[in-house]
Amino acid sequence: MKYTLMKKLRIYLDTSVINFVFADETPELMRITRDFFERYASRYELFVSEIVLDELERTPDRVRRDAMLQLLTAQHVTILPIDTRTDVKCLAGRYMACGIVPAAKIADALHVAYAVICEMDIILSWNFKHLANVRKEAQFASVNLEQGYTRPLRLVSPLEVEYEED
Repeated sequence: MKYTLMKKLRIYLDTSVINFVFADETPELMRITRDFFERYASRYELFVSEIVLDELERTPDRVRRDAMLQLLTAQHVTILPIDTRTDVKCLAGRYMACGIVPAAKIADALHVAYAVICEMDIILSWNFKHLANVRKEAQFASVNLEQGYTRPLRLVSPLEVEYEED
């Protein structure tokens, strides 16, 4: 029996996923990431935050930077509202205070906080150290519950997003 979802899952894309579309230096991860965008991304609602845009804007290679920004438009990626910024900063601060994310990696804490505050279902990331791993997922969930955020959030890589058969 095949089940269909009533609504599309909401996926927050961290900067690494967008970068790996153009990562010639890692051809296998580039292929997997491109495959996600070419074959499966339309099955989801895709989002980024101002943090992602800021990170992309700092890309030194202008051609690559422009291509990454154009990808967001081509994939109909929604930019999350900045009116949640105060709540996002507070929640990110809790993640760092609890030692989940080091202070030097504040952007990673902000990515998760945006996803939680804006009620995403999934964060998609190639960042296995600070985001896409089961230990971090459990740690973030613990803080989220402590702070009153009960919606589950999965932190996964493009390899782990369940694809439907074509």
